[in-house]
Amino acid sequence: MIRIKLKAVLAEKGIKQKDLVAMTGIRQPTLSGMNNNSVKHIPLDVLDKLCTVLDCQPADLLEFVPDENEKSPDA
Repeated sequence: MIRIKLKAVLAEKGIKQKDLVAMTGIRQPTLSGMNNNSVKHIPLDVLDKLCTVLDCQPADLLEFVPDENEKSPDA
């Protein structure tokens, strides 16, 4: 599963979600969903805006966490 680390990045940079809305033009519900890891997809233009404004790389915002319930193809 992919985990979104936006909340941690915002805390590290001292940026509030409402300020990020103003800085990026990304809708508040979209950012809220990302903060709660409830979004199913992130458009590349949204990821690009976040990386530009937050001066970070996509890997700073996204993390792969293996699902313990899924079997690997080797098994």
